[in-house]
Amino acid sequence: MPAGKPEPAHGESSSGGAVPGRGRASRGGGRGRPRPSWARMLRPSGRERASGAVPAAREAGPYPTPAQAFDALYAYCAPALVRQAYLLTGRRDLAHESVERAFQRAWDHWPEVARDPDPPGWVRAAAHDWALSPWHRFRRRYRHPEPPPPEDDDRTLRDALLSLPPPYRRTLVLYDGVGLDLPETAAETEASTRAAAGRLMYAREVLAERLPELADPEELHVRLAELASTGRTRAAEPAAVRGGSERRARLWTRTAAAVTAVLIGSTAMTLHTAPTHYVPPVPPGETVRGVPPRVAQGPLSDEQRELRDRLRKALLDGHERLTPLAR
Repeated sequence: MPAGKPEPAHGESSSGGAVPGRGRASRGGGRGRPRPSWARMLRPSGRERASGAVPAAREAGPYPTPAQAFDALYAYCAPALVRQAYLLTGRRDLAHESVERAFQRAWDHWPEVARDPDPPGWVRAAAHDWALSPWHRFRRRYRHPEPPPPEDDDRTLRDALLSLPPPYRRTLVLYDGVGLDLPETAAETEASTRAAAGRLMYAREVLAERLPELADPEELHVRLAELASTGRTRAAEPAAVRGGSERRARLWTRTAAAVTAVLIGSTAMTLHTAPTHYVPPVPPGETVRGVPPRVAQGPLSDEQRELRDRLRKALLDGHERLTPLAR
């Protein structure tokens, strides 16, 4: 910024000027380390930011290839997105993973991203969604806390940020960190403008209770950038991100082909072994009641023997005929 030109105040739109980047070292009594510009830490910086357009790829000609356009978008947005994701998660490895997964998804949907009015916003929303996914708590690598920042005030600020609910934390980072206005913040967090304003005020109150100097919004902007700049923030190479996306796409394609082959095989086996006509089921048997059980025949008594002999003789001689009486 030229000398003597006043810096614009916070609250301008995302296409306006950068928020002042003075640190505590410039006011005296600081920690004695140089403070980078806030806009350079959490927003894509430089001349391209003023126009809101992604810089064109070098030596790409009038019509860059998809890979060249993707590499330009990655170089433009990835470092700032890593710092934003670190503010949301408090973990450097998860921040890098979130940015890589967001750009891998962008490469998978590159025609959609290339036609989007705001490609950096598309990737930012994907990175924030992955960083704040609740499923990370079940992963073994994220069960143990990461080493805190070396400075006491940075540790306090990080703990205060992580104590906020994820929607409140995301609203604070987008508004006071990235510099979006309130309607844009509400749209990206899928909330109404009134709800986003309430989340922002609550998050600021929580941070001001632990660090009273952060009641000043300008100081909060600077401190968020300082916290995001601690530690390693180097992103991966764009070629590696594109290669990872393509490998994942090939893996999913092979998996889908294998599952389809299994389904076709099982369907063919079912059609081959299935009956070709309807076979009615056999009705279940019913118990007949009232019939005495069959028992074995025992020895006959004298009376039964006599009756048996008489019946046998009657069968041979026949019964006497009865003649009706005429009346």
